Amino acid sequence: MQSLLEMARAAALSEGNLIRVALEHQMIENDRTLIAGMIESFRKQSRVERLVVLDRAGVERYPAGGGATGSEWQIDSPTCQACHRYPADQRGDSRVIETRSGQVLRTVIPIRNRAECFGCHDPRHKINGILILDYRTDRLSEAMSHDLRWLVGGTAAITLLLVGAIGLVIRVAVLRRLQRFETAARRIADGDLGQRVPAGGTDTISWLAREFNTMADSVTGLVGEVRNQRERLETVINSIDDGIVVLDPGRHVIAANDAFLLRAQHSREEVLGCQCREFTPGGCTVTDCPTLSCLQSGARQVRICERRTPEGKAVWEEVHASPILDSSGRLQQVVEVWRDISDRRAAEARLAESHRLASVGTLASGFSHELNTPLATVLTCVEGILRETDPAQIHETASIAREQILRCRGITQHFLRMSRGQRSQGEVVDLAAVIGAVARLIEPTAREQMVSIEVRPLPAGLHVRAEEAELSTR
Repeated sequence: MQSLLEMARAAALSEGNLIRVALEHQMIENDRTLIAGMIESFRKQSRVERLVVLDRAGVERYPAGGGATGSEWQIDSPTCQACHRYPADQRGDSRVIETRSGQVLRTVIPIRNRAECFGCHDPRHKINGILILDYRTDRLSEAMSHDLRWLVGGTAAITLLLVGAIGLVIRVAVLRRLQRFETAARRIADGDLGQRVPAGGTDTISWLAREFNTMADSVTGLVGEVRNQRERLETVINSIDDGIVVLDPGRHVIAANDAFLLRAQHSREEVLGCQCREFTPGGCTVTDCPTLSCLQSGARQVRICERRTPEGKAVWEEVHASPILDSSGRLQQVVEVWRDISDRRAAEARLAESHRLASVGTLASGFSHELNTPLATVLTCVEGILRETDPAQIHETASIAREQILRCRGITQHFLRMSRGQRSQGEVVDLAAVIGAVARLIEPTAREQMVSIEVRPLPAGLHVRAEEAELSTR
């Protein structure tokens, strides 16, 4: 549209200059009749709306009769202000303006004062007048509308063709190739780790296909390594004799080793996803469930329970429930470890029995030692009584025998209390009397061994709290 307007302006300017040259030639000849005839002939052209020649004062020369009034050519008129409202360097030679008769393309061409004109015009003036040429713009508008319709239609058609071609190219060259990525990704997700995307070519999609294949190779290697690690871990767990089972917060089995499956007497398919109490009714005799306690407290729990095998044999098991926490410290799962401690309990029972027998042996040895001494003394005293004829000596020997018999009774009572776990509080004992009794007790044996016994006197009234039997033995 802009190019058509520029072409119309150029044509109007060229035609206006031709008219100006023709009029100037006739003006030099000063043939006003011919000038008026030429102006009328120019005005009769179909596309010329108006042809006006104004002098320097703005007065129309050679009016067409019924033409514009003189006020229209005043400098402050709307038609003149259409150009004169702009600075002189921005006005141009032609402009589309609105007139009473409609929209026209007005071209203004100055008629300059040349040397040939000085005969009639003042040489001091640069311009003798102006030539105003108005062209109708209806045909130009029709042509522009026609061209615009063709332009829009052609542009739309070309756009549709381009869109269709681009869509076809995208479908063939892009979408179908991208569908290969989708297919390969789905097959890899389904377990076909060998699936790859064709990567021939040098375009962006080919580069993307090569990057995708590199990533798939890396993922395949990682998945293979994970599988190997999982198989190795399962082998290690299954080689453990203790039963191991992993439970979620709802006590559903997530994983279990062979030892636990053997204990539960169910296959892995029957156990996975089920609650532990569903496939082992009566198998766990722990009243306080360690897993529930672990879920509630978040700490490791240990319980001991007894169960019966199908053969009726009693089996003792130690249950360890340990929490599995995520990175935020929240409990996710619980690992139960079932350990058969029947052999350990039997060994502990045997060890306890051995300790008991050893304690009995020690007790018997001590008891024998404690009794042998007073019994030997009693025997010596009895034999002395049989030999003695002095009543005083017999009385003394009998007193010693009586003391030793009482001592034996005290020793038996002491061991009886010790077997019952009781502890004697002791009694207040006259230390001098105990020392004298001990001296009389060992005097016969010392006399036989040619040993003299000397007892130094103690302060009168010296008493201590002790067990007299133990004090005499010491």
